[in-house]
Amino acid sequence: MMHTLKFRRTFVTAILLVLTTLSGQAQDNSDQLYAIFPKGQKAPAANFTGTAWVSQLIQADSAFNIPVGNVTFEPGARTHWHSHPGGQALLAISGIGYYQEKGKPIRILRKGDAVKCPPDTPHWHGASPEVGFIQVAVTPNTPQGRVTWLEAVTDQEYGNLKK
Repeated sequence: MMHTLKFRRTFVTAILLVLTTLSGQAQDNSDQLYAIFPKGQKAPAANFTGTAWVSQLIQADSAFNIPVGNVTFEPGARTHWHSHPGGQALLAISGIGYYQEKGKPIRILRKGDAVKCPPDTPHWHGASPEVGFIQVAVTPNTPQGRVTWLEAVTDQEYGNLKK
């Protein structure tokens, strides 16, 4: 009985510590984003519009061929159009994001949303104009590579949110 009570107190204390830590990790009070992973390196302007950071969380190797990265987008930042030979999964962590496949309407992403980007389907993703966005991207390596970068998303395409 005493052991169970001690375990419960320790468990509750640990949960409260995690929640307190996470709630204190606001990156910027203006966008109210909460980071779980490091921000990483600034994303290359050749493939992104606006400011974004990429942190490779899991590198591909001979035993695990599915790299995982964290991307932090400032408000208005987005990838260029691109596709993945092996497809891609996106997990929305924080903020408000946009995702669009070529020929389809923009989809709004919020914390907890998950997206499956089909193989070889041109798409883009990024933050809304007013609020930043954090995502985790799972992108399998294939013999054809991980990503094929295409043209930039125009301001008109980005602003074409059907309400």
